[in-house]
Amino acid sequence: MPNAVVAQSGGPSPVINASLQGVIDACSDFPETIGRVFAARHGVEGLLREELLDLGPVPREEIARLRHTPSAGVVGTCRYKLSDEQREDFHRIVDVFAAHAIGYFFYIGGNDSMDTAAKLAHLAERRGLETRVVGVPKTIDNDIGDAEFRLIDHTPGYGSAARYWAYTTQILDQENRGMSPSECVCVTQAMGRGAGFIPAAARLGDPNREIPLQLYLPECSHTLDSLADNVADELRRSGRCVVVVSEGFDVGSLGEVHDAFGHIEYGASKMTVAQVVVNRLNSVGLPARGTATAQVPGVLQRSTSAFASAVDQEEAYQVGRKAVELGVAGETGVMATILRRARMSGYEVYYDKVWLPDVANSVRHLPSEWLMPDELDVTDDFVRYAQPLIGETWPNLPLVDGIQRFARIKPVPVDKKLAPYVPMTHR
Repeated sequence: MPNAVVAQSGGPSPVINASLQGVIDACSDFPETIGRVFAARHGVEGLLREELLDLGPVPREEIARLRHTPSAGVVGTCRYKLSDEQREDFHRIVDVFAAHAIGYFFYIGGNDSMDTAAKLAHLAERRGLETRVVGVPKTIDNDIGDAEFRLIDHTPGYGSAARYWAYTTQILDQENRGMSPSECVCVTQAMGRGAGFIPAAARLGDPNREIPLQLYLPECSHTLDSLADNVADELRRSGRCVVVVSEGFDVGSLGEVHDAFGHIEYGASKMTVAQVVVNRLNSVGLPARGTATAQVPGVLQRSTSAFASAVDQEEAYQVGRKAVELGVAGETGVMATILRRARMSGYEVYYDKVWLPDVANSVRHLPSEWLMPDELDVTDDFVRYAQPLIGETWPNLPLVDGIQRFARIKPVPVDKKLAPYVPMTHR
């Protein structure tokens, strides 16, 4: 029987392993169709190096703990970009597929990863391999898809990141309220390079608009100067201000460091957006007692399972299962997707498929109609869209001696059958 391999790509999320569990569980539902189930160690780099891990011997109780295990430390991910000219890399991956009788490849990742999956599906078909390639969406940025939300309503990982920011905004408000005589402005930086869905989720922590809150998204037209003016106006009204600024907000040069995909690595750059904003506010002077301070949560917003959304966990799991069902049904070159039913009575989703070329390298921005006219906030329509995604309950975290019990998976390395290979960009 053909074997299956699953790989993860790009930045992780609080629920990326829920999708991994969904793929593994669904593969076990087809014992007469799918043989062994492998994982590629550290994503596409593991495929290139033929570093496959056999998930078969892993105890089922450890597989079940994947739902509550954040980030991608179980099998690993990477930021290795496969560009069109790296034909040798692409052919190497297909050679690995052939050598290990891989009939199913499930790729958990974002828009760049879906582009890679689309190319692999095309190349495998050209080489005469019956390898079915199916994408599993993953990104906290929620920027895969189209502006009409017809390809995918939201991506697994976003609901948990949104929940993180809803709760963080509440906490920062309490901090700012108490410390305002000495720290009148609290500036915090949210992830989101080109799309403002993550910082917009701060509004979910204050749906009744009682906090002196200002949001600066990549989609807004504000500058450092207008930001300083807006904060000064709020200080005159309220005496304090909470500012959530996207890492993609244009503040000029940050001494940028870029990853393999060409994206800015904000955590590795010389300066943060939040610190630039704070420096400007404190240098121009504030019409209130105290100073502006900066907070940068960084990767915590994508790797903190304590804030994970139970809705997000379930949907990430189910979209992983859907990918396997599509592959077993003969589909290839597609991505499993989450779509929302048009219902007046409540929130409900269903799972379907879209063609990989339709979502590959897509970048969806926050719709302009969800920005308030002053571009300092989001509308109630956004709140109605995002509120159901954060759920209404706390995640059921397994604890041992008061600390979280994550999945402990020690997969068995699969014997290599090909000559050693060095990925092209590592030479």
